[in-house]
Amino acid sequence: MIMYTMMPEELIFPMSQDIYERQQVILYNGIPLLVARNESNEFEVIRVLSTDPNHYLHTEMQPGAKIPTI
Repeated sequence: MIMYTMMPEELIFPMSQDIYERQQVILYNGIPLLVARNESNEFEVIRVLSTDPNHYLHTEMQPGAKIPTI
């Protein structure tokens, strides 16, 4: 089945509650990021929450990037 929608995948196929509990919003170099703590005690970037288009060009803060805990 093909679904043509503009709805985010998270609204159509919700994740379990424990995944949301690991997520938090942090400021990293002044840029707000939605991150999740992984097993090796690092943060993994899920989403950039900034409204500045230049912040999306930073390769060290792209989704999937690892950030050491502060």
